[in-house]
Amino acid sequence: MSRDEAIAVIDSGVGGLTVAKEVMRQLPEEKIIYVGDNARCPYGSKSPEEIRTYSFQMIDYVMNTPLKALVIACNTATAVVLEEAMADLPLPVIGVIEPGARAAVSVTKNGRVGVIGTEMTIRTKAYERALLRAEPNLYVVGKACPAFVPLVENHLANSDQARMVVEEALAPLRAEDLDTLILGCTHYPLLAPVIQEVMGEGVRLISSAEETARELAVQIAPLAARRQEEPPQHLFVTSGDAERFRTIAEEWLAGKVNVLHHSLEKSVQP
Repeated sequence: MSRDEAIAVIDSGVGGLTVAKEVMRQLPEEKIIYVGDNARCPYGSKSPEEIRTYSFQMIDYVMNTPLKALVIACNTATAVVLEEAMADLPLPVIGVIEPGARAAVSVTKNGRVGVIGTEMTIRTKAYERALLRAEPNLYVVGKACPAFVPLVENHLANSDQARMVVEEALAPLRAEDLDTLILGCTHYPLLAPVIQEVMGEGVRLISSAEETARELAVQIAPLAARRQEEPPQHLFVTSGDAERFRTIAEEWLAGKVNVLHHSLEKSVQP
């Protein structure tokens, strides 16, 4: 590995852009290759075997590029494949669950923490385990919100439909006296304004992006990119509609992005 190598960020779709944006903010000299599997998104309702297959197809694709680190920005994929990827790959591999849990533990005042995520993320109880490892006395409640990802992927995050869907999904959590809510899917920060409105200002929303980027910075410190005169040229790859991806990415990242289409199904599985 060298200072000139890229950081890969993989996700089931556009949600990992929330992590990529924070990596760009904290590590502005680093080159990013981002892969979003939009064609097969969402992952949360799929079997662990499918999630593993799709995740390793993305990993196989990015490993064709010289890398210094890999970020699995999808919470569902993190829950299913992080440990295997960490054991198999010859570079730092970072997930989003442990950093998000640490951030929640650090801010909660009443010890009552909610987690919203995909069906698979909630079913694995990955966040609950991470939270209770850090603070065994926490009260933790999880809620699957499978309708949230399609809203983001279809560019409806700011619509009246999104408000209605979010309000209905989060109604049970409003009675739980939570002061902290983990957005346990990287798509969900794109719905953060409406989630905050529904939950109320007394609930702190936690996105794992900031903490994940901070952990990445620590792990790659010996290989941190040197300051360049020109900003790094990032690459964004999607298995889905490139123009739809570009629209959402440019809106979220506030700039032009270079987007390629690639059918990840053609990648070789390990």
